[in-house]
Amino acid sequence: MSSKRSTPTVTVGPADADITGNDNRALQAAVDYIAGLGGGTVEIGPGTYTMRDSLHLRNRVTVRGQGPESVLFKADAVESPLTLDGDYGEEQITVADTAGFAPGVGVSVTDDNSGGFHTVVCTLIWADGNTFGASKPMLGDYLVSRNARAATTFPVISGYNVEGAVIENLTIQGNKENNPYLNGCRGAGIFLYRSHGTRIIGCTIEDYNGDGISFQQSNDVSVEGCVCSGNTHLGLHPGSGSGSPAIRNCRSTGNGRIGLFLCWRVKNGIFENNRLNDNGESGISIGHKDTDNTFLNNEANGNGSEGVLFRDESEPMAGHRNTFERNEILDNGEGSDGCGIRILGETRDLTFVNNRIGNSPDGRQKIGIVIGEKSGRIELRENDLSGNVDREIEDRREGNKNRTRINYD
Repeated sequence: MSSKRSTPTVTVGPADADITGNDNRALQAAVDYIAGLGGGTVEIGPGTYTMRDSLHLRNRVTVRGQGPESVLFKADAVESPLTLDGDYGEEQITVADTAGFAPGVGVSVTDDNSGGFHTVVCTLIWADGNTFGASKPMLGDYLVSRNARAATTFPVISGYNVEGAVIENLTIQGNKENNPYLNGCRGAGIFLYRSHGTRIIGCTIEDYNGDGISFQQSNDVSVEGCVCSGNTHLGLHPGSGSGSPAIRNCRSTGNGRIGLFLCWRVKNGIFENNRLNDNGESGISIGHKDTDNTFLNNEANGNGSEGVLFRDESEPMAGHRNTFERNEILDNGEGSDGCGIRILGETRDLTFVNNRIGNSPDGRQKIGIVIGEKSGRIELRENDLSGNVDREIEDRREGNKNRTRINYD
């Protein structure tokens, strides 16, 4: 008698599948069916699926596509001003123009003062003239006097408070030309909130007007072998109290701002064998309470400002005790201030071992490492700092003799 248990599997696709369809409704029906059985696998067949709402993840459900053959396409968005304030806790909105708004459509609601976590993303659930019911209460006061507005923007894949979810081998096309920006604290091509232990494997997220992959307050998330390319803001965005993330073998290239952005309180993470190249600002950005992380065998090359940035934070809030080993940080920056690594704020106890920090032939990186005026202890061992155009290290601190250990051997 076999001891191996089989789990339910359902297929979904435009044809020849258990559930047929080519939009988010067919995908959601498959996920909800498998979730109702206690978990299992949804196999998404080849095809392009038009997304007018997120694919909402469920507990213990694996969603698996066919790589570049399974494309989740973000539908063109519409946007309308609100004609009534959206009050905190209210579960409805009233829009000026109803075109494109309908029950079942995903929306985001915001105003000019409510970025970050105060934007609400929900699904419309009923309509009465220009007023629509919302699946979630408003997270702030969205005031007409502050340009309150709703748009049919949302994460293409969304996980809130789920356990045991897996996303594998899917391609997300964000259609950024026809969608307003959605901030990465509430949206991305793939977005997680308090969804611990989620695995994202072999996915491509491109051209989203926002971030590629963002997870917030989600511990033990692993991202493996994914590509984030051409998104307007951040490629990979672990953030807001996400402990022990693991991001390995990913490419985050050509994004508008930053390849890998550690937001607030990202601790004890491992970032290994990633390619964080040709992004508009930084390859890697570290800041608010982002401590005790390890970076191994990554590339941060050809980025617009610097390969690695430690953001300007006070001593209690800075990104202390991070270790970089065997990374390649080349050809970053434009103009006289471009550098490989920039350490700002009162950041301390950083270790850099056996990294290559410089230029390829005819590269543009002016300075290898810039150490800011308020930085604390920095340890540099066995790094190759050759090839920088102006200088290898620029240490701007006074009395720094005992705060930087440098060994070129």
